[in-house]
Amino acid sequence: THLGYWQYHSEVRRQDFFRAFETVIKDAVDMQVDAVVHAGDLFDSRNPTLEDLLETMNILSRLKIVNIPFFGIVGNHESKQNTQWLDLFEEMGLAERLGKKPKLVGEGRVAIYGIDSVPKSKIPLYDYSGFEVPESLPENCRKLLVMHQIVQPFPFADWDCAEVLENLPFKTDAILLGDYHEYEKKKEGEAWITYSGSTERNSASEKEP
Repeated sequence: THLGYWQYHSEVRRQDFFRAFETVIKDAVDMQVDAVVHAGDLFDSRNPTLEDLLETMNILSRLKIVNIPFFGIVGNHESKQNTQWLDLFEEMGLAERLGKKPKLVGEGRVAIYGIDSVPKSKIPLYDYSGFEVPESLPENCRKLLVMHQIVQPFPFADWDCAEVLENLPFKTDAILLGDYHEYEKKKEGEAWITYSGSTERNSASEKEP
């Protein structure tokens, strides 16, 4: 969503990014979804302005009012060395940060895991240990992984999806991806690999409707 992106130094464009995000959240509320999953780069900058933070909190509070959880991971644009903005929103009850312990949705029918954006140089060193698969999970529970990376089988990839699926200690039904700004969907074995695309154009090259 790249909230706070002051594209072309234009306040109008900054507002466009917020309006696009607001539309998605309004749709989520209207559709009474089980959860909203954000695959990283909520903010365009690791140092969003106070105004950007307040506007984002205001939008996320609309989900909280109707008890729709907002699950997220940290993208490369907003990543800080220690505490993340997502942690602040979690403290406030506005969001939940995905990780190696699953977040359950739909009365436990879906378990969602997350991997924050990993710098290219650290991908070969990624530690797959620590992912939890609670014994209490229903037998037919769907398991989703959220990542913020460019992955194979898509072009310009830094990470191989087949390797990720092989190394996870559970059968993954789908990988939900952020970082690539266009909608894409493919299959790797039995797992769906999909990019939702960005909510607003970040460059003139993203010209599709």
